[in-house]
Amino acid sequence: MALPLLLLLELALYASCFICGIVTAALVTIVQGHSGGKCLLYGVLQYNASSKVIDVTSSSLPSLCYFVSAISVCVAIFCFSLTLYWVYSSCVDGEVRSRERLWLNVTLGMCGVFLFFLLISGCVLKIGRDKLCESLPKSTFNRCDEAQNYTWAKPYSGSKFYSSLQSAETSVWVNFFFWLIIGGLTFFQLRKGSTEYRGGGEDAGASPSETEPFLARPGRP
Repeated sequence: MALPLLLLLELALYASCFICGIVTAALVTIVQGHSGGKCLLYGVLQYNASSKVIDVTSSSLPSLCYFVSAISVCVAIFCFSLTLYWVYSSCVDGEVRSRERLWLNVTLGMCGVFLFFLLISGCVLKIGRDKLCESLPKSTFNRCDEAQNYTWAKPYSGSKFYSSLQSAETSVWVNFFFWLIIGGLTFFQLRKGSTEYRGGGEDAGASPSETEPFLARPGRP
């Protein structure tokens, strides 16, 4: 059956959030893998001018990168599960089940939780990458991405480390923006009082006698 417009919009947003979460987790994991399992965020790079080699003298705990990846994976799993549920309800059951006010409140609460952790993840990626780039000598590197073209001391590999971290940060902020829209749609439905995607209210096919109370109110004297 045809899905309501609001539900189609939400499913498109959930699918986009799923992609953003997977992209963020994959890019952060790749950079961490190229760094020997270390987290380069808030790290310190040292450039040896004689050998023209970049070395990592300090790094953050691996759990910091694990945290950023875990948040993105949790968002992706939630979006995938919710999308799968609505597709199943519409295609297999042949109907779109109603959304009770309770579940709208739950969705709005999850929006707040995800927005909070995505904000933290975005700030960690932004500030952590800037701190890493500030450790490079300005006299040799005009831009941080230039370090990608230099040789790194083993076991490190700086190939596309800057562009990967930048893309991961962009993906987080896009994900954050999409969840703002989802939260706005959910809040709009709560304020509007619409708890069903299919029209609610009394049964249109019910007769007047079926909608009347069992005990008639006594007439006024």
